[in-house]
Amino acid sequence: MGKVANLHLEKGRALKVAGRYDEALAELRTALSEEPECAEAQHQIGLVLGFVGEFDDSLAALQRAVDLDPGNTTARNDLALTYAMLGMYDEARAAFGEVLRLDPANEKARTNLDLFP
Repeated sequence: MGKVANLHLEKGRALKVAGRYDEALAELRTALSEEPECAEAQHQIGLVLGFVGEFDDSLAALQRAVDLDPGNTTARNDLALTYAMLGMYDEARAAFGEVLRLDPANEKARTNLDLFP
């Protein structure tokens, strides 16, 4: 990842943590415009969109992050949690199951999957 994109990504993460979601989205989208294949920018955008209640767009961004980086179990867990939060339990179970397929020791996925047998 280039320096400029990374700077925007880190600033976007910090703004997200501070609850400044509009500014966070602007920074993260700038990072994405610099590096269109940046899975982590997509992941962070998906989280912020979920925080502001834009769930369809959140799911799309989280899925894109997973598509860009299939081994990213953190993004997969966040996608699964979003599915669960929206009552999409079959999708949540499948996503948590995929995390465990990739990382059998992933306690977060195992704990969450136990909630949706």
